[in-house]
Amino acid sequence: MDGTAVADPGDTAGTRSAGEAEPGDTVGATAAVEPEARPGGEADQRRPAARFWRSNNHLIAVSVLCALSAALNWTLSLLRFAHFQVATYDLVIFDQAVRGYSHFSAPTVPLRGVTGGLGMDYVQLADHFSPILAVLAPLYWLHNGPETLLVAQAVLFALAIPFVWMFTRRVLGTPQAYLVSLAYAISWPIAQATAVEFHEVAFVPLLSAIAVERLHAGRRLPGLLAVLGLLLTKEDLGLMVAGLGVWLFLTGQRRLGAGLTFAGVAVFQVVRKFLIPLAGGNPAYYTRYTKLGEDLPQMLWSAVTQPHQFVAMLFDDHSKWNTWGLLLWPALFLCLLSPLVLAALPLILERLLADSDNWWSTGWHYDAFVVVILLMAGVDGAARLIRWLERRGVPRPGHGLRLAYAAAVFAVAVTTVPYRPFDNLMSPDFYHPDPRTEAREQAMSLVPDGVVVEATDDFGARLSGRTTVLWWDYQKRGTPWIVASVNNDLRGVVDSYLTEGYELRLDRDDIVVLHRIGA
Repeated sequence: MDGTAVADPGDTAGTRSAGEAEPGDTVGATAAVEPEARPGGEADQRRPAARFWRSNNHLIAVSVLCALSAALNWTLSLLRFAHFQVATYDLVIFDQAVRGYSHFSAPTVPLRGVTGGLGMDYVQLADHFSPILAVLAPLYWLHNGPETLLVAQAVLFALAIPFVWMFTRRVLGTPQAYLVSLAYAISWPIAQATAVEFHEVAFVPLLSAIAVERLHAGRRLPGLLAVLGLLLTKEDLGLMVAGLGVWLFLTGQRRLGAGLTFAGVAVFQVVRKFLIPLAGGNPAYYTRYTKLGEDLPQMLWSAVTQPHQFVAMLFDDHSKWNTWGLLLWPALFLCLLSPLVLAALPLILERLLADSDNWWSTGWHYDAFVVVILLMAGVDGAARLIRWLERRGVPRPGHGLRLAYAAAVFAVAVTTVPYRPFDNLMSPDFYHPDPRTEAREQAMSLVPDGVVVEATDDFGARLSGRTTVLWWDYQKRGTPWIVASVNNDLRGVVDSYLTEGYELRLDRDDIVVLHRIGA
């Protein structure tokens, strides 16, 4: 861990506010431990392991916490994958893109291109600007398949923990750092993002944690490198970078803050208006704000000229209230007392102001974009509130408000587990294969390697590592193979394929395999 020697509650922890620099330190640093002295004063050289543990206990403890968190995440992901519970959208899209990078070619995504009527050569960068996916390409040289992405995401989520720990330790204290880090590890946004397979959000908790913690510690170079990573992760993360700039500006780093704010907005506009169209995409595809305007300047103008309508749109649906509550409650709403919350606010507004009600929900991965920012803002907000109370003599000396806050944050995180996907790991039924697993395995065995195959959600990811997968949307494209789970409503669709040159290679447990004759 980066470690300034940080005092526990009652000492100097929490005396700095977010954005105030503090001398940086080395990973795992704690107070130097002198060799144990024998009764005669002679140093004891017989217990190097014990001395190593005492001098590196935080490094070891946080490393174990990271490992356990990664194992939790990938256990959930890989069991769902093994039991045919993962969806074709969007895991196969990212699998195809990273496979393209691993072959030193364009990140084409036939699944997305064909479904959207854009062709087999559609490039992922035309859909979302995520060139950072290329860093995962070497992993495909070890294992070429979507399982690689699931494991990578599990590890990336876990790697944010050391930076959450260092920030919290600096602001609140050491025991508090462990409690808040545990709260992040089991937080519902991470569980939800893990359960909806893989998305570019895999990089965001880590990069945002590095950016905040390093810039807070006065280490600009690693902090700015993390900011650059955010800009390469998704087109709208320029808004988060702009928010980070506002945070820095308000906490004393005005020149750097103004620069980041300008850079974030500029990159956001350049990527949307120039780079995405250059890759063949439509910059307006994900811009659905008919009540506010067609682009960011028009939306900002609407916010200034129609503030009542702007604010009302943030609360005009029950699902929006639910999202606000679930986002702010894990930090006990104290994130609202920190200027750091402004880094998360643009992405939250982007979702809740959109026309699409799909974005308002907490059932997808969108909340994982801001979970680290909000938890760290909560830590800073709690420290600010406690300092304010201390200046007024409200708490008694030796009070435990810092520890109480961290314990409450952890308790809240625990209470959300039974209502989110990590709860699956506590159910014995989750570990048992689906009754149709044997039929599904038989269906996949009939499909040769290297072919183009249309598949339903349950089969797409399992076939993607060795075939070119398209989504079966009943459009007659003449695709050589079709593997699908069907119900009675789809039997007529299957029969229509049989009259148009396909043969039925398998029909078992409502699972069919169709092969185009002569293909």
